[in-house]
Amino acid sequence: MKITDIKAFVVDCFRTNWVFIKVYTDENIDGVGEATLEYKEKALLGAVEHAKEALVGKDPMRIEENMHNLYRDAYWRGGAVLMSAISGIETACWDIKGKALGVPVYELLGGKLRDSVRIYVNGWFSGAKTPEEFGKKAAEAVKRGVTAMKWDPFGKSFLEISNADLQTALECIDEVRKAVGSKVDLLIEGHGRFDVPTAIKIAREIEQFKPTFFEEPVPPDDLASLKRVRDNSPVAISAGERLYGIRSFKDLLSLGAADYIQPDVSHAGGILELKKIAAMAEAYYIPFAPHNPSGPVANAATLQLAACCLNFSILEIMYSDVTYRKDITDESLCFRDGMIEIPGKPGLGLTLNEEECIKHPYQVHTLRHYTGALTDIRPPKTEFYF
Repeated sequence: MKITDIKAFVVDCFRTNWVFIKVYTDENIDGVGEATLEYKEKALLGAVEHAKEALVGKDPMRIEENMHNLYRDAYWRGGAVLMSAISGIETACWDIKGKALGVPVYELLGGKLRDSVRIYVNGWFSGAKTPEEFGKKAAEAVKRGVTAMKWDPFGKSFLEISNADLQTALECIDEVRKAVGSKVDLLIEGHGRFDVPTAIKIAREIEQFKPTFFEEPVPPDDLASLKRVRDNSPVAISAGERLYGIRSFKDLLSLGAADYIQPDVSHAGGILELKKIAAMAEAYYIPFAPHNPSGPVANAATLQLAACCLNFSILEIMYSDVTYRKDITDESLCFRDGMIEIPGKPGLGLTLNEEECIKHPYQVHTLRHYTGALTDIRPPKTEFYF
């Protein structure tokens, strides 16, 4: 079997653009991956073209060799653009391999440890601005069966936060906690916003709400700063969505800078790289909770890892999405009692509809975190998954 072509499909999904990578072979078995790289899609497309030049004519079944060579021969190693391109192509090759052998990808990685995995939802807060609005939307999510939810309550603060804005954030968390009760888990997102003393202050203030973790409290550039926050935080700290490859996570784990690790299958190197990262974390008794707010292909790939990683803790998933998500792939998800079932179809278990992708071409989207538009992540008409 030989790779004959690699194509990228950029699909507008309102808050960003999904980027799907499709790998074609001379045996008419194709595979799909996802390399959604928010706000840097054009740079990613160039990296995919470079990878295509290196991979056409190669055997897609030799995944580790091909991805190692892509990384080795890049010379300028690491970073979001190169690693996202590798991630999407690597995932597509696993999809090909699973389809060729007639088994789900998890069977090629040791087999299933579980049939379903617990989820927490992101995006449930879409459009909310006030603490009261967050509380109402949280209550609606619980009625739909949600048992864990994550959000960023910190407005547009950067590095520091005023006492007034911190009080508003605490009121927001309080309203959500009152709305959902004590049995629903809350996860607080920091989006890498704060300096060390501010992050520590926030961690101490949110302890009263018993969050599962405080995610990415400081920018991802300096792990020693993250460790300082973790060492002084009364709540668990999670991080890793903006780290790439096993070496970055080796540093994170050996430093003891986080209580949960959150690599993203679309950015950190793909399925096998995340399997290796999870295994390293397992040796430290650190839970593996991958970052997963993107499209249906990334979700399918992350579910394969949920099936076969011993220390997999909880799966992030979007609460709702654009109505045409169901047309882009034949994704089929089964939710029950705060859990999602792991599908058992060959490969990743879904196919990409190229014609539907073309109907929703690239649109310019920019970062919302510091503009006051953080919760504007969905159009007026959306589709719920619960």
